[in-house]
Amino acid sequence: MAYDPGALNASLAAAVGADAGLMAELRTAFLDSASRQADLMGRARCDANWRFAAARLKSLAASFGATGLVALADEALDGAPGDPVVLRKLLAAIEDFADA
Repeated sequence: MAYDPGALNASLAAAVGADAGLMAELRTAFLDSASRQADLMGRARCDANWRFAAARLKSLAASFGATGLVALADEALDGAPGDPVVLRKLLAAIEDFADA
């Protein structure tokens, strides 16, 4: 499933204006942090760690206006901790943002 990075780009542009360098730096920080939280979810060995990383991912995504990623983080929080299907969706969504 593809996620439109338009909201992320719009949020970054609203925050930094025309500063392309700063926009790229913030985008990299977003992707690094989102990837880190997804990695933590994948390595979680207890429900609490899964939920903590999913909640942090949701907060990060909301801060950057990435509503599709927020919805996936909600799916992770509402579903069974460790769900490999949700984790694959999250990783695919993050990759979609990275490829844009």
